[in-house]
Amino acid sequence: MRERVRAALEAPRFHQVIIAIIVINAATLGLETSVTAVERYGTALAVVDHLALYIFVLELVAKMYVYRRGFFRDPWNLFDIMIVTVSLLPTAGGLSVLRALRILRALRLISVVPSLRRVVTALLTAVPGMTSIVVLLGLVLYVTAVMGTKLYHATAPEYFGDLPTSLFTLFQMMTGDAWSDITREVMDEHPSAWVFFVLFMLVCTFVVLNLFIAVVVSAMEDEHAEESVQATQDLGVAVLTELAALRAEVRELRERIPVTVTAAAAGAGAGAGDRSPAAPAPRRRGSARGRTGGR
Repeated sequence: MRERVRAALEAPRFHQVIIAIIVINAATLGLETSVTAVERYGTALAVVDHLALYIFVLELVAKMYVYRRGFFRDPWNLFDIMIVTVSLLPTAGGLSVLRALRILRALRLISVVPSLRRVVTALLTAVPGMTSIVVLLGLVLYVTAVMGTKLYHATAPEYFGDLPTSLFTLFQMMTGDAWSDITREVMDEHPSAWVFFVLFMLVCTFVVLNLFIAVVVSAMEDEHAEESVQATQDLGVAVLTELAALRAEVRELRERIPVTVTAAAAGAGAGAGDRSPAAPAPRRRGSARGRTGGR
């Protein structure tokens, strides 16, 4: 029974059905934000939402039944449990805010779709490498914020009035949002301010942020290489297993052939002995002559 359930869970068709249910459920949760859709199809949307939740619960129960303790060793299964548990929490009274968290079920696509899972795994793998880049970015932001506050707090207090305001302004500029407007406003009073802002944009936007991209891409390449190696190893194991099975069959055939040939030869010899005509008995010449003489 367990093997049948395992085969059903690991079938490609089952994964396709789960993906379709997740997408449909996400669409229904989006439609619930429309007042018109809720007035017209509120009951149907609620039925689809509950059916999707029950299917997710049954899927997790089936996986627990099949994989047992191994189910809890997979972090993606724990992620699914967290998402489904949030959906099962009551949404009445003071916990009504949890109703909005039902849309988190759409995140189950990450654990179901292998390509999305690879991307998230690569991002998590890149986190240690990003730590030093985050420290570098924070240091650059802090130094430039202190400098900007001291240089331009009187010229543009809404942007560089104090240290927190300067940090937020520089972070906004780093994202490319209205950085030219801020720069031109300061340059009206300080024409040489372009040097400060251009250097800041070059260091933060074109160097530090690109370092983030490089780390993520490197992590994704490593993840892809590990998957390729694992796939090659699995293929090699499958080939070796098949070769071992073929060798066992050949060995068994070799052991059977001599016995079969010997038995066939023995049977042929016995059959030939049975079919050979009996040797004629020697004639008794004396008795024949006696009978002739008597005549």
